[in-house]
Amino acid sequence: MFIQTEATPNPATLKFYPGEDVLPNGTEDFPDVDSAEHSSLARKLFSIRGVQRVFYGSDFISISKGDSIHWEHIKPAILGTIMEHFQAGYPVMEYSQKENSVQEDPDSPDAPIIKQIKELLDTRVRPAVAQDGGDITFYGFERGVVYLHMKGACAGCPSSTITLKMGIENLLRHYIPEVVEVRPVM
Repeated sequence: MFIQTEATPNPATLKFYPGEDVLPNGTEDFPDVDSAEHSSLARKLFSIRGVQRVFYGSDFISISKGDSIHWEHIKPAILGTIMEHFQAGYPVMEYSQKENSVQEDPDSPDAPIIKQIKELLDTRVRPAVAQDGGDITFYGFERGVVYLHMKGACAGCPSSTITLKMGIENLLRHYIPEVVEVRPVM
């Protein structure tokens, strides 16, 4: 098994490609070890000194490290852990994956706007963000403000504010006049 790695715009995060599906549908974000109760792989990765966040995409795993740790010190252990897990044939998640989207009221006057927002996020934003090792999901829309949840490499990335304001906000405002602002949700 050969695992490729790729840098992301967040210097504290690397993407690891195991060469097979990680999560065929959706994403999973583990901001800390306590959130990894349903993934033995994430728990093993958190046991490596310096690993602070684990994120699963369709064909990659993003791992964020602490500022005082250097990649050359932990990368071999991460590669070994991922390789052992996949070669043993263990599942990535130990339960059926949950749906990441927020359920909206179809009778809400904002329902058509929300549908447009989600469509733009799914077709234009999320694929680009996935290339950087993260994900952005819709959280809500209220009085012209779109609330988005940033995951994986996007959470804590130094350029995430610029991405939200200059990229996503401008895109949504261009196509949907009702959108006046985009804000992150933690």
